[in-house]
Amino acid sequence: VVEKTFSPTEKFPQAFIEKREMQYSYTDGELYYFMDTETYDQVPLNADMLGDAFRFVKEETVCKILSYKGNIFSVEPPNFVELQVTATEPAVAGNTATNALKNATLETGAEIKVPMFIEEGEMVQIDTRTGEYMGRA
Repeated sequence: VVEKTFSPTEKFPQAFIEKREMQYSYTDGELYYFMDTETYDQVPLNADMLGDAFRFVKEETVCKILSYKGNIFSVEPPNFVELQVTATEPAVAGNTATNALKNATLETGAEIKVPMFIEEGEMVQIDTRTGEYMGRA
């Protein structure tokens, strides 16, 4: 642990964060490959750089890659994605209380809560920041 005090008059150079759009291509073990949409270069990233919201990203999705001096430090998926429901429980008759939700598995393997009327095969819109169901797509 290092403790350092700065005076209010000290100046520091501004950090320039570069944002680039890259397309998620595929996964190979612990590495996730992204393709630069301008140069078509492939960039491998470790799973620990992706964050929790990446569970809603499927192949060929364009994400924002943040880097500082050429070193990538973060991946921002789109705020909203449309995914297909691959598995869900059937709606139970009589279970129609307000805001009744059931579990659903999406095509990426992520699990979310959806309203009772959503069935397998339907496309739903998800907010990747909160992981919540937004509506039918």
